[in-house]
Amino acid sequence: MSLKVDQTATAFTFKGGMLPMTVMELNSPDPERVSAQLAGKLSQSPAFFQHTPVVLSVEKLDDTSLALERLCAVCRSHKLLPVAVRGGSEGIKQSAWALGLGWFPPQESREARTLASVTPPAPQAPVLAEAGSGGRIFRGTVRSGQQISAAEGDLVVVGAVNAGAEVLAAGSVHVYGPLRGRALAGIHGDRECGIFCHELHAELLSVAGNYKRLEDIDPSLLNTTVQVRLRDDQLSIEALV
Repeated sequence: MSLKVDQTATAFTFKGGMLPMTVMELNSPDPERVSAQLAGKLSQSPAFFQHTPVVLSVEKLDDTSLALERLCAVCRSHKLLPVAVRGGSEGIKQSAWALGLGWFPPQESREARTLASVTPPAPQAPVLAEAGSGGRIFRGTVRSGQQISAAEGDLVVVGAVNAGAEVLAAGSVHVYGPLRGRALAGIHGDRECGIFCHELHAELLSVAGNYKRLEDIDPSLLNTTVQVRLRDDQLSIEALV
C-alpha cells in the first residue's frame, strides 16, 4: 500500500528564534592547554559535557597561530560540539565554513551596529557574598554565558538565572527567581544535596552527575516552584507547595 504525499504542502519552514548557546571564549590557541582545562572542567561538572553545542570565540587570538580544526577535535573529544566560530579574519571565516561550522562577526562590531545611537543606563553590579559553610550568595541576574559557582557549600542566587547561564555548587543550589539556564548541584559527588528554585524552566538540572534536560522534565512542573534531588539513583523533581 503506497502513501500519498500532498505535493502542495511545504517541506519545511524557516523560523527565527533565539536558542541558548554556550560561548567558549578562547584565550590561548594551544590545543594542549585547552584540552587540559577542559579535562578539569569535566571532572567538576560532567553533566554539562554531554554533547553540548558551543560557539568558539576567537576574537582574542592571533589568526596566524590558530589551528581551528585541532581545537574543534579537542572539543569533540571532551563531548562538546562546536557549531560556529565568532570573530577572526576572512581566513578564519573560510576555515570555519570548510569545517561545516557557522561564522559570526566579532561581538564588538555587532554591538557597535546595534547600540551606536543608544546610550545604555549604567548597570548595577551584582553582589557576590560569602555564605555560611563556605557557600556563596549571589544577588542579581546570572546572564547568558555567565557561570557562578560555589566550590564549597551551597550557592544561593537571589535573582534570575537566564538561558545560557550556569550555576553550580559543591552543595545545593537555591534560586530565588526564574531558573532558565543550567543548574548543577553536588559537583564533587554529594548525593544528599539538591536544587531548589521558584520558577522552573531549566535547560539542564544535575545532582551528583545525574541529570535531566528541559525536554525530560514533566511539562506540568514547568514555571512552578520545585525541589530536585536524588531518589533511588534517579533524579526526582517535585513541586513545592
